Amino acid sequence: MMSLPDFSEKQILFIDAKYGVENGLQFQNDNILYKKDGRNTNRISCLKVFAVFIIGNFTMTSNLVKKCKEYGIALFLLSNNFQTYAEIGAGLESNFLLRDKQYKFENDFKLAKKIVQNKVANQLALMKERNKGIDFEKLFLQAEEKIAKAQNEQELLGIEGIYSKNFFAEYFKLIDWSRRMPRTKYDINNVLLDIGYTFLFNFMESLLRLYGFDTYKGVYHKLFFQRKSLACDVMEPFRCLIDKQLLKAHNLGQIDRNDFEYIGGKYVLSFEKQQKYVRIFLETLMNNKEDMFVYVKDFYRFFMIEGREFPNFKIK
Repeated sequence: MMSLPDFSEKQILFIDAKYGVENGLQFQNDNILYKKDGRNTNRISCLKVFAVFIIGNFTMTSNLVKKCKEYGIALFLLSNNFQTYAEIGAGLESNFLLRDKQYKFENDFKLAKKIVQNKVANQLALMKERNKGIDFEKLFLQAEEKIAKAQNEQELLGIEGIYSKNFFAEYFKLIDWSRRMPRTKYDINNVLLDIGYTFLFNFMESLLRLYGFDTYKGVYHKLFFQRKSLACDVMEPFRCLIDKQLLKAHNLGQIDRNDFEYIGGKYVLSFEKQQKYVRIFLETLMNNKEDMFVYVKDFYRFFMIEGREFPNFKIK
């Protein structure tokens, strides 16, 4: 099992296909080698890589796939719109003791409340940061009480939905915010949030697989065909990182409307500008990767060791 000091040295590699050239990846002398039109362009040691996100059309050697599994490197294949269409994992699917405890766990709703409480607490913390006049303690206690009184999943979903709607309206009110509409490409802010949340989801899913969790078996997000519900669960307390990074990017003038095209009623990020926005969200993932690793590690210990506390993430 990977330790925190080892993980701290790891990197997440984002590689986007260059237009008009043949893009390739292969393994050579313990390195991942990037080639353009058959020429060596860049390389990185496999010992330094935790996960590789490959955006666009690439050719890969079978030996690269084999070596990535040996080194514990997860490969994620993304289309040009950042949607993950395939993955080659490096998890401990053989950890049957963990999965047995995961399948037999009987207090899903109790954990679901903790996840929502953690998410709402971080949203309120960001609102306080944005608006110094907000009484954080009062709002947090009110939210905590409402979540504790929820009787079922639908009621809990309703509470989360109300707080999230109010959070988006307050936190993003100075950046021409309309409303949150996932995957609709309704406006530029929604496009960027979708990108950030997608990378966050894939990163958390790769951490869960590192320990051997069945990522389809969630506690808050229930079983649904081909939905990795557990990955959806554990990313909830960390969505605030993407929200904060989006506002920061606006404040720094990093978001340019000219980078986007409006096609068929949807905003689309132009191909040559993708890497710019990948870097924006990669920054916050890298700055907080150790917190995410510790959270999943403690999540694992909660299931495996009786009496362990359920993990909690506080945004800094």
